[in-house]
Amino acid sequence: MGLKGKLISQIDIKSDGDVFHEIFRERPHHISGMSPDHIQNYGKKEVAKEIIEAIDEEKKSVTFKVIEGDLMQLYKTFTVTVLVDTSGEDNLVTWTVDYEKLSDDVPHPHMIMDLLLNMTKDIETHHLS
Repeated sequence: MGLKGKLISQIDIKSDGDVFHEIFRERPHHISGMSPDHIQNYGKKEVAKEIIEAIDEEKKSVTFKVIEGDLMQLYKTFTVTVLVDTSGEDNLVTWTVDYEKLSDDVPHPHMIMDLLLNMTKDIETHHLS
């Protein structure tokens, strides 16, 4: 079985896609205040230290690389990319999780993807209210 994997999910948002991109590009530390139920109170406490690996202004994408924390006990590599497509009437947010598991018995990170999608909804609600 392959240890490398990729999960991709998309979600429509009605809030301003440029603002959404700007949050991840310049103010990711504000996300915990916009989505406290999913960042601070989401089940068992876990920690992940990440760095911004790449920013593409043209594509409106930001790639985060996890470098320390609980995820590194399960995955050799773990990156998350958020891409905001503002070309249509609605804005489309695409999340991509690239990872390499340390062993076959490590689960695919579906819970992380669920967290990212729920966090996206919370950020949208925060900006629409």
